[in-house]
Amino acid sequence: MSFWLARIRAAFDLSYGQKLFLLATVPLIVAVTLITLVVTIQSRQLAEREIAALEAELIEAKKEELKNYLSIARTAVVNTYGRAAPDDEAAKLAVTQELSAMLYGQDGYFFVFEYDGTNIVAPRQTYLIGKNWTGLKDINGIPITDEIIRIARTGGGYHTFEWPKPSTGANGQMIVYVNGLQDWRWAMGTGIFIDDVVQSVAAARADVEQRINRTSLYIVGIATIAVLGVFISGLILNIRERRLADTKLKALTQRIFDTQEEERGRVARELHDGISQMLVGVRYALELSKRRLGMDNAKAGDSLDKGIASLGGAIQEVRRISRDLRPGVLDDLGLGPALQALTDEYTNRTGIHVDFETVVFRNRLDQEARIALYRIAQEALTNIERHSGATSVSVSLKGNRKGAVLNIADNGTGMVWPGAARGRAQGIGMRNMQERVEQLGGTLRVLSTSQGTTIVAQVPLTHMLKPEETRKKTA
Repeated sequence: MSFWLARIRAAFDLSYGQKLFLLATVPLIVAVTLITLVVTIQSRQLAEREIAALEAELIEAKKEELKNYLSIARTAVVNTYGRAAPDDEAAKLAVTQELSAMLYGQDGYFFVFEYDGTNIVAPRQTYLIGKNWTGLKDINGIPITDEIIRIARTGGGYHTFEWPKPSTGANGQMIVYVNGLQDWRWAMGTGIFIDDVVQSVAAARADVEQRINRTSLYIVGIATIAVLGVFISGLILNIRERRLADTKLKALTQRIFDTQEEERGRVARELHDGISQMLVGVRYALELSKRRLGMDNAKAGDSLDKGIASLGGAIQEVRRISRDLRPGVLDDLGLGPALQALTDEYTNRTGIHVDFETVVFRNRLDQEARIALYRIAQEALTNIERHSGATSVSVSLKGNRKGAVLNIADNGTGMVWPGAARGRAQGIGMRNMQERVEQLGGTLRVLSTSQGTTIVAQVPLTHMLKPEETRKKTA
């Protein structure tokens, strides 16, 4: 069971590219499916209405044709029928003979049924003559003789049923038009097969179905091409983005290595040039004091004082290096005091006056924002010291509706130092500042002229702690 659950989880554990592809293709496929269904349904409904109208029009033409045929037949026998009495057998015989001779087309003829159901005229189907066909129905159970007689009694009309064709004997759909000769109690009529109408309607319906299928294939083809386009585009973008990501990752890794090596070199130089020299001086002072004490020299105390002073300087240097690596005041008191300490030490060390201004954040910035803004200020001050030739710097840390803003401005020469130095500074320092801000979702702007350079770093409000979180942090 656990195996299948793991397989199901693995099936739904999609990569970002697969999720993006599904997000693009699933709505497209659903939309195309719905469009295909709507187009198919609407096309079929429209086609059925058109086919029904065509069928009604063709049948109406057939009915008019039948009415004309029966009108011709009545005209042919009206004189004989009009002068005859109800029991004039000679007139009836003459009329039956005349109607029997009136044939048209391949299957057209006139028929006569007496009201009792007996057929007396059927020239193309003589087996019907002289027999009573009351209760006769077609293969679908539709009454024939009884309905024809009923229509004739009520004044005339149309009736449709299945009937064998005289020419082939095969059943076909037939429409008859019937009138009544009421004096003789006859139902006289004629019929016409509508196979051509049925075939025309079937052909029209097949053509419509073919067109609908062809339209559906076109839609499916276009959707397939679109899905393939999305897939290929996504694949190309994915490969391109992967290559760019790999390139950026390699460059970032190299920059990290370079930064690490630079920081290690800086710490090593400070340890060697500063603390190491101080400790060597302390050692020499202590050794000199030892020799002087052995000789009861009065200057032994001066040597000890000098060693103690050198040892105190070494301690201060260790603290400075430790503060540069990770200032404790940043964690204990917040960003404002840490920047104040940084600028004070910077002024004392370089002689460049720094005017620092801030508002009381009360440790409201989260740890990531504090570290990033502190390192940006550190990097900016280092660049100013090395490259700008500035005599004064202003640093401000404030907040606005968009977040916290760190502004660093100097009165130096701007970014016009030699190309080699500029390339290194921009390759490491500026990129480090840019990447720190981007990781926080903020912005970094650098404005440089011949009168100086201004760096503005802003982090969004999402990195501002809520009051209750601040209380918990400082408690």
